[in-house]
Amino acid sequence: MGFIKNYDQLATNDNRKIILSLIEEAYKSIQPKQIFDEHFKLTGNQLEIKGQAFDLSKFEQIKLVGFGKGSAEMCRIIEETLGDRLHEGFDIDVIDEQKFSKINYTKGTHPLPSVENIEYTKKALNYLEGTTEKDLVLIVVCGGGSVLFEAPYKIDLETLTKVNDTLLDSGANITEMNVIRRHLSRVKGGNLAKTLYPSTVAALLFSDVPGNDLSVIASGPTVKDHTTMADVKNILDKYQILEKVQITPDDFLETPTDDKYFEKVHNILMLSNHTALNAMEKKAKELGRQAFVMTDRLQGDARKLGEKLILETAPGQILLAGGESTIKITGDGKGGRNQALVLCSLPYLNDKTAIASFGSDGWDFYHFAGAIADQDTLKKIDDMELDVEEYLSDDNSYGFWEKTGDGIDTGKMESNVSDLFIVYKSN
Repeated sequence: MGFIKNYDQLATNDNRKIILSLIEEAYKSIQPKQIFDEHFKLTGNQLEIKGQAFDLSKFEQIKLVGFGKGSAEMCRIIEETLGDRLHEGFDIDVIDEQKFSKINYTKGTHPLPSVENIEYTKKALNYLEGTTEKDLVLIVVCGGGSVLFEAPYKIDLETLTKVNDTLLDSGANITEMNVIRRHLSRVKGGNLAKTLYPSTVAALLFSDVPGNDLSVIASGPTVKDHTTMADVKNILDKYQILEKVQITPDDFLETPTDDKYFEKVHNILMLSNHTALNAMEKKAKELGRQAFVMTDRLQGDARKLGEKLILETAPGQILLAGGESTIKITGDGKGGRNQALVLCSLPYLNDKTAIASFGSDGWDFYHFAGAIADQDTLKKIDDMELDVEEYLSDDNSYGFWEKTGDGIDTGKMESNVSDLFIVYKSN
């Protein structure tokens, strides 16, 4: 059985089968075991992480802290690989309770912060504050870590939740949201690196952000931040955040600028959407189809991107893209940006065009990973007499795909490298 639980239900024609095979290949390529088998190897005292070597005999303790969607499985593999060499560890993810030998696991919340997230961060920081120059600290940083690993500078949880909720609904992109998050936190924007100084740090970064800017992944806890309070002000003004949430400029802090905090920090990009995009492109060629990667950093309004992707695809081609769309919520329905993107693409489909948009973590805010649509979907709309505009106006993309049966059901996955997009125009 593959990753798509409802594959048989979705695979109603040849075009769909091709797209679904590409989706399966994308998920396969980013599974933690495969990544760690290739890029995390222990030989004697030598630990090699994607080409960077660490002599474990030089350290008194090896500590581990993980956060983000998919981090639990990453931490489990590290614990298994290091065995007794690992002193202790902490991890927070969104999946159910995990069994570890030395790692203290917390099930957190996403996309909004919670008491669980903040309490976890407090425990992890208490553990890490005792590190010395004789310690090696491994940090597993995955998408969603910006919310899951959180220690507010001044504001309380209720206000922090309102800030995050407002940002999510405003249409701000991930880069803008993380600028705000960094300057409200004691762990983001390089602040964790400051806490860990003067230990040696190996941060394993699993990117879910367009362009793989390391300072944006989980708001860059171990990366020197180059944004300032001036950037914060511009974003607050652009989306009128101060008019919607009771915060002031005093609630923000500048991030660390002294280079000494980052001299012994090794930020290692372990995985990005390039891996999934390359795997899909290779699979398409094996199937005898012409495929091309349009971009790995697609951004924009989910309501408009579907049309753009379809227009960019020539007959006989498969377009592949990675990135993250945004959507400003105005209705009361359920769904996510991937489901909304495909729903908004329906007017631009014909009998030779199919589109799919899906989250690599398998969870598009509500139940489905995303959706697939083509001529079969259009026929269902006619047969069921569905009012597409009604679903759109209520932001109820999940309700629509549940009705038509075109939602992609994978369950929550163990890796997260942004959203992925496929358009196929057959000859």
